[in-house]
Amino acid sequence: IMTRTLPRQDFLKATQTIEPGQGIRLSQLIKEWVQKGFQSASTVIVPGQFTRRGGILDIWPPADQLPTRLEFFGDEIENLRSFDPTTQRTIEKHERLLISPAREFLVDNIEITGEDGQEWTEFHIPFLYTTPSSLLDFLPTDTLVLFDDWDAFEDTVNEFEEQAVGLRKDYLADNIIDENYPLPYITLGEIHDSLSEYQTLDLGAVGVSFDSELAITFSPNQRFGGQLKMFLGHIKKMLERGDRVVIVSRQAARLQDVWQETILNEDEASPTFTEGSLADGWMLTPAEGPRLHLLTDGEIFGWKRPQPRQRPRVQTEAPEAEYVEFQFNDLVVHIDHGIGHYKGLLTREIEGIEHEYICVQYAEGDQLYVPVHQADRVTRYIGAKGHRPAISRLSGTDWRRVKERVIKAVEAVAEDLLELYAKRQVAKGYSFSMDTPWQKELEASFPYIETEDQLNVLKDVKTDMQEPRPMDRLICGDVGYGKTEIALRAAFKAVMDGKQVAMLVPTTILAQQHFRTFRQRLAPFPVEVEMLSRFRTPAQQREILYRLMQGAIDIVIGTHRLVQMDVIFKDLGLVIIDEEQRFGVTHKEHLKKLRTEVDVLTMTATPIPRTLYMALTGVRDISTINTPPEERLPIVTHVGPFQVKLIRQAILRELERGGQVFFVHNRVQTIEGMKNQVKRLVPEARIAIAHGQMAEKELAQKMREFTNGEIDVLMSTSIIESGLDIPNANTLIVDRADTFGLAQLYQLRGRVGRGAQRAYAFFFKHRTRPISEEGRMRLDTIADHTQLGAGFSIAMRDLEIRGAGDFLGTRQHGHIAAVGLNLYTKLLPQAVNQIKESGTLPT
Repeated sequence: IMTRTLPRQDFLKATQTIEPGQGIRLSQLIKEWVQKGFQSASTVIVPGQFTRRGGILDIWPPADQLPTRLEFFGDEIENLRSFDPTTQRTIEKHERLLISPAREFLVDNIEITGEDGQEWTEFHIPFLYTTPSSLLDFLPTDTLVLFDDWDAFEDTVNEFEEQAVGLRKDYLADNIIDENYPLPYITLGEIHDSLSEYQTLDLGAVGVSFDSELAITFSPNQRFGGQLKMFLGHIKKMLERGDRVVIVSRQAARLQDVWQETILNEDEASPTFTEGSLADGWMLTPAEGPRLHLLTDGEIFGWKRPQPRQRPRVQTEAPEAEYVEFQFNDLVVHIDHGIGHYKGLLTREIEGIEHEYICVQYAEGDQLYVPVHQADRVTRYIGAKGHRPAISRLSGTDWRRVKERVIKAVEAVAEDLLELYAKRQVAKGYSFSMDTPWQKELEASFPYIETEDQLNVLKDVKTDMQEPRPMDRLICGDVGYGKTEIALRAAFKAVMDGKQVAMLVPTTILAQQHFRTFRQRLAPFPVEVEMLSRFRTPAQQREILYRLMQGAIDIVIGTHRLVQMDVIFKDLGLVIIDEEQRFGVTHKEHLKKLRTEVDVLTMTATPIPRTLYMALTGVRDISTINTPPEERLPIVTHVGPFQVKLIRQAILRELERGGQVFFVHNRVQTIEGMKNQVKRLVPEARIAIAHGQMAEKELAQKMREFTNGEIDVLMSTSIIESGLDIPNANTLIVDRADTFGLAQLYQLRGRVGRGAQRAYAFFFKHRTRPISEEGRMRLDTIADHTQLGAGFSIAMRDLEIRGAGDFLGTRQHGHIAAVGLNLYTKLLPQAVNQIKESGTLPT
């Protein structure tokens, strides 16, 4: 409410209505969109973007669920169609499109720069608009404004104003602003003035004298903190007393199932179960008659689930129309004509009708025009690092011979994969039972809303576990998409059948985090969870090993220490492996043997296409999680030279909103000096160091303090890269980001933005030293791909930069270099299917 924004009249004036038949020049329309804050992109995949391809404009207004495609005939709009940003395919026609501004300020100058050449941002809104305006000015006149507690609201506003005054002094001292810079927020007095136009209702506490009598009293309900047995007993007691009980929960159906399984007599009184989300419950006591109890997720589980909201699907796989991401002169492969250079999209008129074509140039300057509707025949070329393939001749037979040779090799690989698959099908394993009531209780206690993908993957895993053959499933999902919860539920299912579970993770810090998560979630149940890593003393490790052998430990979470010869289980039933590619060759061989004996669930955050995984890992069952969790926001990403002022601003901004900061400096020798430099910059921050060469106890202590909020800035090496989940840490600063691999940068960025708050990531390169071409490409990629689910694009870009050789064995390496990775991974599943259909499966 305090944030200054675009005045209402300017917002309405800038809002544009577009209809079919309307005459307008494309160039004029694009200029207006840039002034409204829309950004030009090669492909429209997030709100606030637009793109032009010939006589077609794509745009995604911020208020719309889906982007819209504008088709022109000359300077006239012919059609408006919404389209799917994932596939780029149109969905339905529309008769009207409303385009409102994509940012909170408008500048007439298309370059959006001031007199000094500085780019305008939301920071400059007070200069651009002299009349203070806020969100309140956009409310209809008949709005009822509710305040949870007006006194608390006033206190918060006053506190914010005090902080802003202090920050203003810092900015003045650093010459970031000058004396005449207007206030960037609406004051409490101005809020009072705006509210005078509306009806208001304060829901805060009101004092009542002791001798007053109230006809109805509201009081807080008992809280159960996830203890469902206690909760169910309380309900029974209330109902037996004649009280009414209403339960409003995001897990209403599951709670009702649990209730039905506990009652002995179907004629017993039952509570009313309603699917929904409320902030808190209460107990209503009237002067006469039964009491009414309203119970919500807050009382039952100790958390409040966010209300789910409709959100557009985000691109987590490659668009089916892959050409939308091609850059001019990229190497591409046409399945029939071979390797050439992409020369852009061209419009050609045939029989009076304009058509779009993909132009590919081959050897000797020959050009091929591929109709856009045949775009699936053209893929980007990805080969071995440093290998420049020969450009094919459009009229020659070389490409046909190369492709025939590769197809023969692919068929041999396909036979090997199917042989492996056939062996897996006849292997004998343990068939787990159906879900128990406790399983349903555990799943009902999950404090977030499962995405559809999560539920589908969980179904796949449970089905596998209930089969008589050993499970070997890979779960592939972007950073922070909820893979750990699936692992936890699978582990609990195994324990319910009396089996032991081993969870392998690549780092001690991640082991500690998973250990803490499993302990907390499984606390209401008789499940023994332990951790085996270097955070345990030798004596503790010996004790854990003995208890494992005796069957006294149900779930053990550990690093590579878990795959050593002295680790013996009494009855191992499930192995969970997090980021298998991070383990060494010896450990992988040990894990491979396990796959023939027990159920194995592997998780990865590297979103490589399913067909590529097939080539890499054999015919393993694969499930993917493509949907981000509710309330997740894209991370604001900055890439640039090292700036001490920007570091100070970033840390202060995070601390002001009560958050924490990850600061990554990947050299142990100089990390102490960097800590001192940051301490001088931000003396008010509590800073601690964490790296892999520290003593186990000290490292564990520092991580515990950071998790508990006792440290503001954790300065660490890249040991925080894998899987850490600290929702209160929402600013990441990476020093010398150009020295990290692209996958590392993406994993590091995934440490922040794991809650509903906006997160910020700053990737700094050396202030003066030049960086390598590969380093520049990596930083450009991380800066360009900030949308949710960008992992697929980043993984494929990483393959381009590094080549496919790092991912595949020597047997397949040469064939991939010949035709490119994308075409190879199309040919492989085709060969597998042909062998299956022919009925000549290997034995």
